[in-house]
Amino acid sequence: MTYTFPTPTLAAPHEDATPLYLIAPEDLATFLAGLPPAQGAFAGATGFAAGAGEVLILPEVDGSIAGVLIGRGSAEARRRGRFVMAGAAARLPAGDYRLVPLLTHDEAEEFALGWLFESYRFDRYKAQNTPKARLVAPEGVDAGRLNAIAAGEYLTRDLVNTPAADMGPAQLANVAVALADLHGGTSGVTVGDALLDANFPMIHAVGRAAAADRAPRLIEMNFGTTGPRLTLVGKGVCFDTGGLDIKPAAGMGLMKKDMGGAATVLGLAHMILQLNLPLQLRVLVPAVENSIAGGAMRPGDVLTARNGLTVEVNNTDAEGRLVLADALALASEDAPDLLISMATLTGAARVALGPDVPPFYTDDDSIAATLAAASTAARDPIWRMPFHPAYEALIEPGIADLDNAPGGGMAGSITAALFLRRFAAAPYVHFDIYAWQQAAAPARPKGGVGQGARALLAALPQLLGEAQ
Repeated sequence: MTYTFPTPTLAAPHEDATPLYLIAPEDLATFLAGLPPAQGAFAGATGFAAGAGEVLILPEVDGSIAGVLIGRGSAEARRRGRFVMAGAAARLPAGDYRLVPLLTHDEAEEFALGWLFESYRFDRYKAQNTPKARLVAPEGVDAGRLNAIAAGEYLTRDLVNTPAADMGPAQLANVAVALADLHGGTSGVTVGDALLDANFPMIHAVGRAAAADRAPRLIEMNFGTTGPRLTLVGKGVCFDTGGLDIKPAAGMGLMKKDMGGAATVLGLAHMILQLNLPLQLRVLVPAVENSIAGGAMRPGDVLTARNGLTVEVNNTDAEGRLVLADALALASEDAPDLLISMATLTGAARVALGPDVPPFYTDDDSIAATLAAASTAARDPIWRMPFHPAYEALIEPGIADLDNAPGGGMAGSITAALFLRRFAAAPYVHFDIYAWQQAAAPARPKGGVGQGARALLAALPQLLGEAQ
């Protein structure tokens, strides 16, 4: 099946669009007093209280829509939540709607982006009630940028949501190649035993037990020839049984999302390329299925990575760091100005920070500060965790250079990040993401979701400007 890249779009401004009024509870009485008496009485009779995301359609005397009130909610509700008004997009009839300027620029941008995110539906297998209401681009907002961000997010969500039977290593590679073609880049895919010839032994070891049509592969994409060099590496484990250290059924149920790191870097690349950022972009995705068969890697095996380090496999379910290690080693040979990896790597990260806030790791305090500020501006929460040097000993077993799964059950996200750092050139940033929305929330339907990409996009001009 050929993948069609989504094109979410804010409507062009026009006066026939229905007005939207975003009202805070403390402003409601004054606003209603300024309406025609019949409309004010109608609003009062409905009990509309301007709660976060609450919607009220105001009628004209002929029954047509005069306007729409959307509750902003209290300041505390807005502080606690993101995109709290976005749910309105799914509750309005088809048509174009324009925002009457009652917001700051940042609030209008958040509202517009939330509207686009709320309008996403995954309908490959079942028709969905896709919102038909369109938002006119608010005055002063960069509609092209918001459209690009939404298109990248839609791509990430589509890839994560697709079941593994239809999004294996080959299908993921096909989407990546199509993305490269769409943006005039180059691409290449190294498959199966050719990985050994090309010196990607750990990617091969993790994926070699899969069926022939789901053979492991390394996907590479390149764009641009001038500007600072950015390399993105995304974990592409298209399904993870756990290998011989097999997961229980409850742990395997969401493993179609174990390629969420790859999905996120492809979505981020799509954003960057639509916006024509002045940089050289390289994307690397080790795409595998961690399966069980006679040729599967075994607990206790020692693998030799691309950069020569040996790794004792003490748990075949800690496979993501193995495939990332070879890709990071390749990326580091080219000494990029900034190297970023994104992966659904550890449950420990979820224990530490929950599903909504992925940790990131870097040795560079300036990079960390820039990302933290960008995270707030982009409404894309992330949180720095440390490359804690005292834990280095935990990833050093007795018979090899590194241990892929140190025992003890503590600091699992940190030890995984320390493992990856052994293969990465500086400056390096690693994100341990979840890539999944457990329950529907404003602008985030249940299912696959991008994490960290918008924060990175907002930070890149400063991060790469300093690299020049």
